[in-house]
Amino acid sequence: MTAAPARRSPTDPTDLADVADLADISDPTDHTTAAARRPGLLRRHRDFRLLFAGEVAGKYGSSVTGLALPLIAVTRLHASAFQVSALTAASWLPWLLIGLPVGAWVDRLRRRPVMLAAAATSLLLYLTVPVAAVLGLLDYPQLLAVALCAGAATVFFQTAYTAYLPSLVSAADRAEGNAKLQGSASAAQIVGLGTGGTLAQAFGPVNSLLANTATFLVSLLCTSSIRQREARPKPAARRRHLLGEVGEGLRLVLGDRWLRPFLLYGAAANLALTAYQSIQVVFLLDHVHLPESALGTLIGAASLGGVLGALTARRLGAAIGTARAVLLCQLGLPSLVLLIPLTGRGAGVLCYLIGGLAVSGGVVAGNVLRATFTQSYVPVELLGRTSAAGAFLNYGLMPLGALLGGSLAGRLGVLPAMWLGCAGLPLAALLLWFSPLRHHRDLPTGSIVRAAAA
Repeated sequence: MTAAPARRSPTDPTDLADVADLADISDPTDHTTAAARRPGLLRRHRDFRLLFAGEVAGKYGSSVTGLALPLIAVTRLHASAFQVSALTAASWLPWLLIGLPVGAWVDRLRRRPVMLAAAATSLLLYLTVPVAAVLGLLDYPQLLAVALCAGAATVFFQTAYTAYLPSLVSAADRAEGNAKLQGSASAAQIVGLGTGGTLAQAFGPVNSLLANTATFLVSLLCTSSIRQREARPKPAARRRHLLGEVGEGLRLVLGDRWLRPFLLYGAAANLALTAYQSIQVVFLLDHVHLPESALGTLIGAASLGGVLGALTARRLGAAIGTARAVLLCQLGLPSLVLLIPLTGRGAGVLCYLIGGLAVSGGVVAGNVLRATFTQSYVPVELLGRTSAAGAFLNYGLMPLGALLGGSLAGRLGVLPAMWLGCAGLPLAALLLWFSPLRHHRDLPTGSIVRAAAA
């Protein structure tokens, strides 16, 4: 499904026949040759460049936070493995609580103001941590509350951002846009994790959170500077009942033979990923006895695979087919995650490095291919609620995964918990293997509307 021409306002979500008239799209791989003849998006598209810069800044700050909060809990508040995992659970819990209605709200509103409000909220929330530390008031409940509220802001930002990109760039540029944004997110994560450990070592974990105030401020300035005007949603869409819009998003995702496998796989994979990632700081510090100063560097280096995945995703899809590329990226490469529990001191850290590279590379490359497919397959005016419906299960299980990882670490020990969490990732990918993807070279090039009619 291609986006409607810029001069045409979005169709009413209830008018599926009108949407079907816009359904014909060409093979996404056909755009590769044409795109290669033009300058890249970052050179020729000012508004995309601003969105890109804002995303890089925001992802860097979030990456520093993802390392700083567990370090604060462990080193300053002496939190247990379960309490550390609960911080991760709190940051993902809002997807389970408000993920579905947020998708419908976003479809009723302009997306960019939602992104701006969410970024401003995150900035203020993270700023409270160093302020409370200076006043001698910092405690674990505050960290938990910050993680929960910042997670809620992320729900609004991510849902609006997913639905905003197709309105900013043309259909032919979406694959490149997704690849660049996914790659920038991975690069920012690498730099954030790598420098996060250094910042925590030099200034302390609490003060390293000050980096977030600057990065979210940059994100706010860049996003607010985008000139392209966003079409106002039709009044008819605003008058629809919220529960009806939520239900429509769920029916579209669960009832489609292509979106459903991605949904189930994402939920199971995120459960496993969060289970082991929520305790990896404890695993590397207490079991492997890695120095704090090296922690961020190792995790950041392992995330380098995400950049490689973003750079190669489109070429891989064009070479072997998008469906086959998804299976390779989501099933083949992440199987090396089983090296991570073998991590030891000295040369043993290579196990973590190789496993982390494979996982981050496969996940990011798969996300590029899936996001490009979804943004063409789902009508623009339905992207908010369908992405929220998917995120509800994909992200909604992540707090359970984090609590599961912490509980297993407390009952069985950190190492057995790492083994169980890592083993769950390739097992989750079997859901894609036993789906229509295995029988096709490429993902479909029609629309969800026509697929449902067929």
